[in-house]
Amino acid sequence: MSGRRSKPDYELDEVLGVRDPEQFKAVGDPTRHRIIILLSEKAATTSQLAEALEQPKGSVGHHLKVLEDAGLIRVVRTRQVRAMTEKYYGRTARFFDFGDPEGRMPEKEFIVDFFRQVMDEYEGPDPDGEFSDLQALRHARIPASEAREFQKRVAKLAEEFDGMESVAGERVYGFLYQVYLTDLPEIPEEY
Repeated sequence: MSGRRSKPDYELDEVLGVRDPEQFKAVGDPTRHRIIILLSEKAATTSQLAEALEQPKGSVGHHLKVLEDAGLIRVVRTRQVRAMTEKYYGRTARFFDFGDPEGRMPEKEFIVDFFRQVMDEYEGPDPDGEFSDLQALRHARIPASEAREFQKRVAKLAEEFDGMESVAGERVYGFLYQVYLTDLPEIPEEY
């Protein structure tokens, strides 16, 4: 299904520029990363998140506090349940921009942590075998201008993927892309 992704059931900004080291640290934890992803669908309480993540409420509460202190999530509504006030958390923005305002890449350690998180959530090939051979790592010795142009085209595909309608009860698929500069050397010409 294509079309615009359903917005979460709460108001949020479209983009948040993630620049503060505490924000990078906050998203560097796999549990907090998963919380952020879950909250992109709808607001949730500590209990709901603990159940979804199969973790103790105290542990999830700690992670929520770290994310809230970093400005990545906030309380979006409350509800009275007997004598207690139940808090519903949501993201502060639909998208988090981890780029540098001057166009530089984030620190290498952040990139490594990011890919580690992807591998932590990777479950394996699609059970129907449809996606088993689609992943690839490729290299091309090309001018920077062509690399930037290719990056733009892939970014458009990512936008298309992100704009797909969420379907309740379906599995979550990820989309990972990056055109990056390598340190691979060139083989010298023969003499």
